[in-house]
This record gives sequence, structure tokens and C-alpha cells, in this order.
Amino acid sequence: MVAFEHAVARIAVWNLGCFFPAGPEKTENQIEGLALLDAEIVVLVEVNPASYIEVLREGLAAKGLDYQAVLVEQTVAHQHLGILHKQGVEITGKQILDGSEGDYTTGRRAVIADLKVGEFEAHLIAVHLKSGRGAGEQALRDSQCRFIGDYITTYQEQPGNRLKTVLLMGDFNMIPGQDVSNFHHLGGGDVMDFLSCWDLQERFSHILEGGPANLLDGFAISRIPIKNRAYVRGSLRLFPMHWTMDMGRETFREEVSDHLPFTATFKIT
Repeated sequence: MVAFEHAVARIAVWNLGCFFPAGPEKTENQIEGLALLDAEIVVLVEVNPASYIEVLREGLAAKGLDYQAVLVEQTVAHQHLGILHKQGVEITGKQILDGSEGDYTTGRRAVIADLKVGEFEAHLIAVHLKSGRGAGEQALRDSQCRFIGDYITTYQEQPGNRLKTVLLMGDFNMIPGQDVSNFHHLGGGDVMDFLSCWDLQERFSHILEGGPANLLDGFAISRIPIKNRAYVRGSLRLFPMHWTMDMGRETFREEVSDHLPFTATFKIT
């Protein structure tokens, strides 16, 4: 058999919309959606309970997709951040980023890990920031964003990290053009490039009740010299999972998730 070789890897992020644990039908739909997404690395938001990531992994295995599951349990929040990845992807150093809950003491903390696939290496930061559109919620996000932004700046200042890609993704709960202070703090010392603000053609990811949508999810990479960038410009896309599953937005919201995934492509050779 001829080996199927890859020059790129696809990295996706998806909020499963599991504030409450998913029932059997929703679970099956999410497994089908992940199979259609078929990314090499998938960062999952709102894994609830923590064991649910194994349910998804086993469901994908039944479809012939061999994923490994990575998850570090939150100690306070009941929604977790996890990673599914295919063979050939190395995930090391996974841990909770203590302090990233900011002033929201019962909030979800970021998860960090180092990943390597082919020649591509990156420091991954997965987040699920405070939700809400009010001034109080924005202030809590400011405290979270300030901590994470400072962490990124400090990380890049360490020897050997300047040319290493930092991947920041998840449910930012921030809308470009509205939550200006959140983006300012999350960018650290002007070191992050928010691809979801300028290199994403679609302007929505979160499906609201009644069908309208807004852009709450985010995807960013660190600013490093162009010649060292692995990101394939123009590749960040909203994956239209509702369309691939032959569903309208409202049906998808009820039966799968109230968020749609992003997927981006990175050179690995």
C-alpha cells in the first residue's frame, strides 16, 4: 500500500456546547461532526463531564479514526478543555495555567501544552473565557486576558522561544470591535496576531437563539518573522458543520452545538 504523506496539518477548535452533559443523540451527532471535520488536532471546549472526551474518542475509533485524547481536569469549573489528536502528533507538558481564571475565582482556567507534528512545533494555549456582554463580565475577561497576555509575553522572552509559534484558541467570548480592552490585554506586549479578526472570511461562529450568529470564538498566533511562520495564510476557515450534516442553524444548535468549529492549516515540512 502506498503511504499517504502530508505536507500540512489541520488544527481545529470547537466549543461542543455542553454546558449540560450531552444525551445519546447529541453525542452521536458530535462524533459524526468530528469525523467530517477530520482534523489532525482538535481543541475541544466545554467537555462535560471530563470523561466525555473518551466517549468521543471511542466513537471516532468505531468510524476508523484513530485519535488520542488529552485532558487536564478543571478543579472548580465543571466544563473542561481537551484535545483530540491523530497518530504522529506529540502533545507534552499539558497543564492548567494557574491564575488564568483572573478575578473570576470560579472560572475556567486555560490549558497549556507543547505540540509537535513533523517539523512544526508550537506552544498551545486553550481558553474558555468568561461569558457575558455586560461591563462586569468584560472586566472579568480583562483580568483573565491580562494574565494570559502577560504569560505569552514572558514565554516569548525566554531563550529559544522567540521563533516558536504560540497558538491561542478557544471560546474567547469576545466580539471583535466591541470588546476592545479584552483583545488589547490578551495580545500581551503586541505579540499576538488575531487571525480570526482579519484572516477569517466568515464573521460568525456562535449561533444565537432564533438563528442569528456572532463571532465569539477566537484563533491567534504569535507574531514571528514571516520566514519562520508555518501558518498557511488564508487557511483559517469556519467549518460549516451544519451544512455538511444537512441541518439548518437552529436545528444544529439544538441537536449538535451552538458553536461551529474553526480549522487552520500549518506547514509541517
